[in-house]
Amino acid sequence: MEILQMVVVIAVLVMLVKPLGTYVYHVFSNEENRLDKIFGPFERLIYKLIGLKQRAGMNWKKYALSFIITNIMLVAISYLILRLQKVLPFNPSGIDNMESTLSFNTVISFMTNTNLQHYSGETGLTYFAQMAVITMMMFTSAATGFSVAIAFIRGITSKGTTIGNFFEDFVKAHTRIFLPISFIITLVLVALKVPQTLDPTLTLKTLEGAMQQVAIGPVASLESIKHLGTNGGGFFGVNSSHPFENPNPMTNVTEILSMWTLPAALTYTFGLFAKNKKQGWVIFSAMLCLFLVFLTAIYVSEKTGNPVMNNLGIDASQGSMEGKEVRFGIAQSVLFTTVTTAATTGTVNNMHDTLTPIGGLVPLAEMMLNVVFGGKGVGLINMLMYAILAVFICGLMVGRTPEFLGRKIEPREMKLIAIAILAHPLIILGPTALALMLDIGKVAISNPGYHGITQVLYEYTSSAANNGSGFEGLGDNTPFWNISTGIVMLLGRYVSIIAMLGVAGSLLQKQRVPETIGTFRTDNALFVGLLIGTVLLIGALTFLPAIVLGPIAEHLTLR
Repeated sequence: MEILQMVVVIAVLVMLVKPLGTYVYHVFSNEENRLDKIFGPFERLIYKLIGLKQRAGMNWKKYALSFIITNIMLVAISYLILRLQKVLPFNPSGIDNMESTLSFNTVISFMTNTNLQHYSGETGLTYFAQMAVITMMMFTSAATGFSVAIAFIRGITSKGTTIGNFFEDFVKAHTRIFLPISFIITLVLVALKVPQTLDPTLTLKTLEGAMQQVAIGPVASLESIKHLGTNGGGFFGVNSSHPFENPNPMTNVTEILSMWTLPAALTYTFGLFAKNKKQGWVIFSAMLCLFLVFLTAIYVSEKTGNPVMNNLGIDASQGSMEGKEVRFGIAQSVLFTTVTTAATTGTVNNMHDTLTPIGGLVPLAEMMLNVVFGGKGVGLINMLMYAILAVFICGLMVGRTPEFLGRKIEPREMKLIAIAILAHPLIILGPTALALMLDIGKVAISNPGYHGITQVLYEYTSSAANNGSGFEGLGDNTPFWNISTGIVMLLGRYVSIIAMLGVAGSLLQKQRVPETIGTFRTDNALFVGLLIGTVLLIGALTFLPAIVLGPIAEHLTLR
């Protein structure tokens, strides 16, 4: 029955990929379609208000600059709101202003689509801050990432000279993707008993007769964009394990599909832009194969449970339920965990710190690879980066200049790809080593053994992958952790995006090469295998030693 639950959710995802991917293509293809009649008038009003009279296409440098400047402005506004939230409206609980380093971490976290929470939402933020900063940045960070993914797709598939207009893509991502779909999801969640209110905190009498404060608020609206935008930060500190955020299995499935479907559908959108749907299905198949391997590993590990506990004669038939909600059980807990780190969302419905060592290895490995569907466009961009790398390696093996989608892959593209590939392990392993060396880093570790190493490694991996989930046994709300993870989140977001936009701009300028008998095919099952092999090889070479010191060593000590 548990396996059937997971199979049904995966089957629903597969059925949604084509229609949603087609919809996204029509939104960003810049070809006239029926959507213009619905959204066109509202978008033209927005263009007028922001002074966007001409929506001319941009080269990759101008597109990247527009993206960065927009993000800087949003960061500045959000930081001021958090520092002044005490005197701003919608603060019925009298919550104080947020501390400076925590404000820095929070703003960077939500702007980079990481949503790493070093604060507790119900006590650290006012209703105004939840809506004006958190919810707003969940929309804008998702829209910027989505826009960059579309621009990258245009760059490697288009015959034109530009990769689109950032501001037009940014507006369309809001008006045609995130706002309408999140509105529908909000209504679904409200119907499934998720709160949506501006009423103050409830004061209730417990069964023991004591008085207790129960936080409520505009939860459903935040939950919808939190998952749809693969953001992750919860209204409550315990995130989607809280019964107000995720009260039952139906909301659990709704949230899983909300954060998973758009990243998966982007693969089909890519195939439509490439005028070869097989290209999209190849990328989707590689992602799904990796996902199924990880899902199987975590399910078997959590279902088997802790061997130390099993040897004590304790009933192990239910598996390892430590840190999990009974209303979800093993299946819906591990599926949620695998999806949230595959889609770099970061929302959690169970405590990752209490997973078995191999169970904890799965979300860690998915974030290290950062290609298993990924967040809003990041997973697709990274997987296409590995696809170009796989083609390049195969070309070197046969002594032929490699080509991808009809364009030659040359040193300029490979240098930019090398920057993107090497930056990811560097900003994870470097800070991890530093934190384990310094007392200000080690003081946050709650477990002195191998598990403590995993806690630190997970925190920086989650930050670099812009995921946001954590091994919450780490006491991370300190100036050291707030500042260090904030810097890692910035580098994790912008280094790879700028490098890959550079790749798209370089490929866009090249003449197409006609396909010949010697052209290496990238739209068949063989390339799926080569692509998966390339991802795993690079991942193992960069991260295996660190993993051995953490979850693998912990696993071996249990046996």
